[in-house]
Amino acid sequence: MSWRGAAGVAATALGGVVAYDLTQKKHAILRNFPVVGHFRYWAETVGPELRQYIVTSNDEERPFSRDQRRWIYASSKLENNYFGFGTDNDVEQVSGYPIIKHRTFMGSGAVTAPHGEEGVSVPSAKVLGGPRGRTHAFRPRSVVNVSGMSFGALSGAAIEALNRGAEIAGCLQNTGEGGLSPYHRAGGELVFQIGTAYFGCRDEHGNFDLGRLKDMVQSAPVRAIEVKLSQGAKPGLGGMLPGEKVSAEIAAIRGIPEGQDCASPSRHTAFDDVDSLLDFVELVASETGLPVGIKSAVGNMEFWDELGEEMSDRTRGVDFVNIDGGEGGTGAAPMIFADSVAYPFRVGFSQVYRRFAEAGLTDEVTFIGAGKLGLAENALVAFALGADMVNVGREAMMAVGCIQAQKCHTDHCPVGVATQNPRYTRGLDVGLKQQRLANYVVSLRRDLIKVSEAVGVPHPGFISVADIDILDGQRSAVSLADVYGYRPGWGELSGPLKEDLLAVMAAPHATTFA
Repeated sequence: MSWRGAAGVAATALGGVVAYDLTQKKHAILRNFPVVGHFRYWAETVGPELRQYIVTSNDEERPFSRDQRRWIYASSKLENNYFGFGTDNDVEQVSGYPIIKHRTFMGSGAVTAPHGEEGVSVPSAKVLGGPRGRTHAFRPRSVVNVSGMSFGALSGAAIEALNRGAEIAGCLQNTGEGGLSPYHRAGGELVFQIGTAYFGCRDEHGNFDLGRLKDMVQSAPVRAIEVKLSQGAKPGLGGMLPGEKVSAEIAAIRGIPEGQDCASPSRHTAFDDVDSLLDFVELVASETGLPVGIKSAVGNMEFWDELGEEMSDRTRGVDFVNIDGGEGGTGAAPMIFADSVAYPFRVGFSQVYRRFAEAGLTDEVTFIGAGKLGLAENALVAFALGADMVNVGREAMMAVGCIQAQKCHTDHCPVGVATQNPRYTRGLDVGLKQQRLANYVVSLRRDLIKVSEAVGVPHPGFISVADIDILDGQRSAVSLADVYGYRPGWGELSGPLKEDLLAVMAAPHATTFA
């Protein structure tokens, strides 16, 4: 064959690859970057061998290491998510490493199956809104739920995939502060977030509008309302949606100018202290009948001191507290805020929890945590510290295709997750990604149950601070209780809550998810 003939065959073959890549729906990278996208998968395949000599180790990258991402990807695809040849974490030298202490014998009510039930439902230990008698109080079916990520920060296709996946997995999706979009209405149950700009429940002047809030929550499967005071990525700063992402559709949903930066205020105008905040919470709860809580990163503790004091007479109160670690974040933020403002999750959560414990309020409030808690070891530390549920944000993004390109703020997310650019969003197939989100949530719940079995308890909510130590290399191990100053009983469920949860888990109608 002449060189011209060979070149023609090569060109035809290349054209075939391009045509296939552009029409297939399994890989967003290939749809958006035909031919060259294959090099990413090739590099990923030979990566372990190359990294033995160059680049970084499996546990070195941040914010999520290669091992952590691999576990999320494999779980979402129902591939083998086991690891071979032992840990490659530097347990000999690292400080702050959690060790979960397994037990030889099982405790009362714990299951003894070799690997746990793969699709078991893992409900919350507490009824959300129950202690305060909210009309529509309910027990969340899943201790793992999707964190607040707005349509705008994420594409419509990504939001819809998350919503459909949440429905499959039986978990909740938080809308984020950007309002309730059409993509949130695909079947999954919602927590509606009220941010400082009141998108979705604001009047023409940008002020909170109770009537619009009531109309909105009645038009969708909203199960709870979350008042966002601050978030881990940019605490005390308010939200920021770059103008590149403000499409005509987003502008219409939010009531803002198209193509211009959308900066939410740093603080609310509907209330200005703890007293008026609690009045606002009770007003919204009474008018909608829904459980109402707050989300916040943790900084100055005076707010939490006063909140505990104001709630101690039990006339007013929040139904849940969602603590967002300063290490969290899914969108655009100045580096100083992402790196150095607000406590990381474990410090912030433990400081808040102790104030509610000292006030005797922990049984009456559902505690939610966020900030890299979509990894089983981090989630289990959160449960031991007193969390009842965890929210997953970036981990959920990875389940639907995020590759940690860290271009969320540029509108050039290469896989169509954190962008409004049709050039990239076309690559994200909702039908495929919804199942991957569901697979990931079910896999995480499965691992939480597996570790609970190892500890000898039936549910992650039964794991206590006595079950986890924190290593200082090979020099010492300190109880989680001692690290964070927990008194006996803190972080644990009361007897009635334990009995109630055991009965719920043993019920014959308990739901399983495939």
